[in-house]
Amino acid sequence: MICTLIILLTATLALYLFFTYTYWKRNNIPTAKGWYPIVGHMLPAITMEKSSAVVIQEMYEQYKDSSMVGFYKGLVPALIIRDPNLVKSVLHTNFSNFTMNGFQLQEDADPLLAHNIIFAHGEKWLTGRKRLTNAFTSSKLKTLFVTVSGVCKKFQDYLERRLSSNDKYEVELKCLFAKFTGEVTANASVGIDGRCFGDVDDPLAFDQIGLALFQPNFFSRFLLNIVTLFPSLNRFAKLKFVNKEVEQLFRTLVKENLEYRRKESTPRHDFLELMVQLEKEEGKELPLDLIAGYVLSFYLDGFQTSSTTLSFIGYQLATHQDVQERLREEVKTVLEKHGGVLTYEAVKEMTYMDQVISESQRYYSSVNNMYKVCTEECTLEGSDGLKCRVKPGIEIFISIYGLHEDPRYWSDPKTFDPDRFSEERKHEIDKMVFIPFGEGPRMCVGMRMALMQMKCCLATLIKGYKLELSPKTKQPFKLLSFVLLTEAEGGLWVYLSKLR
Repeated sequence: MICTLIILLTATLALYLFFTYTYWKRNNIPTAKGWYPIVGHMLPAITMEKSSAVVIQEMYEQYKDSSMVGFYKGLVPALIIRDPNLVKSVLHTNFSNFTMNGFQLQEDADPLLAHNIIFAHGEKWLTGRKRLTNAFTSSKLKTLFVTVSGVCKKFQDYLERRLSSNDKYEVELKCLFAKFTGEVTANASVGIDGRCFGDVDDPLAFDQIGLALFQPNFFSRFLLNIVTLFPSLNRFAKLKFVNKEVEQLFRTLVKENLEYRRKESTPRHDFLELMVQLEKEEGKELPLDLIAGYVLSFYLDGFQTSSTTLSFIGYQLATHQDVQERLREEVKTVLEKHGGVLTYEAVKEMTYMDQVISESQRYYSSVNNMYKVCTEECTLEGSDGLKCRVKPGIEIFISIYGLHEDPRYWSDPKTFDPDRFSEERKHEIDKMVFIPFGEGPRMCVGMRMALMQMKCCLATLIKGYKLELSPKTKQPFKLLSFVLLTEAEGGLWVYLSKLR
C-alpha cells in the first residue's frame, strides 16, 4: 500500500513537472537553456552566484533572432521580450493588460513604503501618480532647485575641506554621491539638515541611513533575493524592507513639520510644502501615514537611484578624460553666460551633460530589469511572427541590460560614446530600447527632479575638480549579485584633485 502510494505521488509529481516545464514548448515559444526542477532557470540567482539581472540578460542573449524567450521562475512560466514593439505594447499601448509591477510589498509589513507608486496598484496607484506628477511640474521644480543649489554649496565646502591639506582625495564614488543625494533628499523632502557633510560619518545622517537600508546583512540579502525572485512568498514571509526605526523617524519628522506648516504662511522650498499645497487644492487634510509614505518614497527614490547613477557617471568621467574635459568646458561656458551662478536655466542649457548622463545610463543602468504582471489576457506578437497568448499572472520581463547592450540597436555598444545622444544622432535611437526611467503610465514621475539634482551635482564637481581612476577600482569590475540596483563589487574608487 505504501509503495503504491509512493509510486502514485512520484508519478503525479513527474507529470506536474512535465507539464510545468513544457509550457513554453507547447506554446511554440523558444525556451531558455539551463533549467532545473523546482528552481527553474533561477539557480545562479538563488545561490547568489550571479545577479538576477545578469541571469535574465544571459537568457535574453541566447536567442538573438527571436522577439521573445520563455523561461521558468521556479515553477512559474515567465517571458522575456526582446522586441521594441513588444516593449511598447507592454509598457504603453496595452498598459491596461499589464498594470501591475512584478515586485510587490505586503502593506501590513511596510505600511509607509506601500504608498510608493512603484509598488501601489489600482486606485491607490492612480491617485498617488496624479498627486506626485503635480508635485514635479516645471514651476515646482524651480522651487525645489533653490534647495538643491544650497546643497551644492555644502558639497563644495566639503570637498574643499578634504583637499585643504592634500593634493588628492581618494574616495569611493557611491559613498561620495550618497552624501549629496542624502543631503538633497533631507533638505528637499522636509526642509531639515541631513547631516551628510560632517567631517566624521554620522550614523544618523541621511546618507548613512540610506546606505544601511540598501546594504543589509548577508542573511537579509538572501531573504530579499528570494522574495524578489518569488514575490508570492512574501505573503507568508512578511519581509520588511524599511525597518521600524526609519518608519518612525519619517512619521515623526512629517508630523512635527506638518503641524507647523499648516499654520504658517511662509512658503518653503521642499516637498512637504508641496503636500501642504496639495491639501489646500483637495480641500482636506491627508492622513499622516500617506504623507509620510510619500516623503519616504521621495527620499528613497531620490537617494539611491541618483547616487548609483552618479557613481557610474563619475567612473566613466575618470576613465575617459577627453569626455571629462569636454564636459568641463561646457559647464564653464554656460556658467560664464549666467554670471558664474548655477541657475535652473543654466542647468537646462548643459546639453552635453545630458548626453553624458544618458550614455552612462545606457552603459550601466541603475535599474537592471523591469517586470510586469499580466492582469488581463492578451496576445503579444513579435516582429518575427511569434505569437504568445499571455494569461493573467504571467510575468513579463524587460531586460534593460539586454536592450541597452544589444548590437541590433546600438553601434559598438561596448564603447562609451555620449555623442550617440547628440542632436544629430539621437533620432537613430528607438525610444523603446533606452528606458532608464521606464516608459508609459508607470514611467518614473521624479525623472526631471532626478536629472536636475544629478546635473547640479556634476556641474559643482566638474567645474573645480578633476577625477582620476584609483587602483582600488577592480578592472573589469563584477556587478554585485544581491542588491536591487546595479552596484560594482569592491566599489568605484577615484582620486579627486583641485584644478589649478
